[in-house]
Amino acid sequence: MKKKDIEMKNLKKQCFMNAKVFWIFGILQSMSLGMIIFLIFRSLNIIKGESIIGLDTHILLSITFPLFLLLVEYVMFTKK
Repeated sequence: MKKKDIEMKNLKKQCFMNAKVFWIFGILQSMSLGMIIFLIFRSLNIIKGESIIGLDTHILLSITFPLFLLLVEYVMFTKK
């Protein structure tokens, strides 16, 4: 193999590892953000003594916001 082919192979391997690390930590970040949002709304409901927002909205916000953030981070990651 030529030196250029070897360098290209190493670059592809490095990009694959970077993408793998991105997905591992991106999913962990989104899960922890979703739990934080869920717990904040839950604690607000407990403090107030009544429901501030409904459970369906509570779950929807806890899931969609972190997923949207992960999507934006992925778009920024792939632009590099």
